[in-house]
Amino acid sequence: MLSSNRNATEDDKGPKYTKHIHLILEEIFLNIPHRQVVRVCRLVCRRWREAADSESLWRQKCRRERFHLHDATKAPADWRIFYFLCKNRRNLLKNPSGEDKLKGWLLFDGSPKHWMVSRITQPHPNEKVQTNFVTSYGVCRKAQFIDLKKEGYSPSFMDEFQPDIKLTDWYTAPWDLGCEYMICVKLLNERKEVLAGFTPDPVNSGPLDEWIHVTHVFRGYGPGVRYICFIHGSRVRRFWAECCGIHLADSCIEIFPAGDL
Repeated sequence: MLSSNRNATEDDKGPKYTKHIHLILEEIFLNIPHRQVVRVCRLVCRRWREAADSESLWRQKCRRERFHLHDATKAPADWRIFYFLCKNRRNLLKNPSGEDKLKGWLLFDGSPKHWMVSRITQPHPNEKVQTNFVTSYGVCRKAQFIDLKKEGYSPSFMDEFQPDIKLTDWYTAPWDLGCEYMICVKLLNERKEVLAGFTPDPVNSGPLDEWIHVTHVFRGYGPGVRYICFIHGSRVRRFWAECCGIHLADSCIEIFPAGDL
C-alpha cells in the first residue's frame, strides 16, 4: 500500500517534476560547451535530448553570449542554428591583410616579386589593419579556396539552412597609373561547378585618398554549395616602379544567420 500510495503521489506531481528537471538540465547545459551539449548530452536519454533541443536553452545561450538579432522583431526559425552560426562566425580567409606576407594565397599571374606587403600609407577604417598587399605592373591576381566542410559547415547544414555568405574587400590606389580593381567570388559544388558568383566589371581607380569598400551577400543560392573561390587583384596599365599598383586589405568571407546581416 505504501509503495502504491507513493507511486500515485509521484504520478500526480509528474508534470511539475518533469518541468523542474527540464529547468535543471537547461541550467547545467548553459555551462557546458555547445558542441558537447549536441554531441554528447542530447544522446543520453529522451529527457536530456528534449532539454538539449529546447528553444529556451539556445535563446538563453544567445542572450548570455550577447548574440543579438539584427532585427529584434524577427525571431530566428531555429535558435540553435542561430547560436551556432554566431558562435562560428569568423573570417574564412586566411592572412587577409598580409600579416604573414603572402602565406595562404595562390598567385595566379606572375611571381611573388610582382606582389609586395607594406605598411599602409593611409589609415584604414579598421584600425587593426596596419599592412596591405600592393600589386605591380600588368595583371596581378591572388586567390584562396575555402572548403566549407573543413571549416565546420557540413553539406547537410549548408543544404538545409543556406546561411547568408557575405564577402567584403577594401582597396585604394594612391597613384594615377591606369589601375583597375578586379574581384571574382564563386560558390562551387562538389564538382567545382559554379552555382552562384559575384564578378563585377573592373573598376578604374586612382589616384585615391581613401579606401573603397566592396561588399556582396549571397542569399537563397540553393543546395549543393561546398566550396568558395575568392579571387581579387588589379591591372596596372602604366609602369612606374615595381609594386606601385592597387593596395588591398581586410578581405573577408563570413557566414551569417540568414537575413541577419
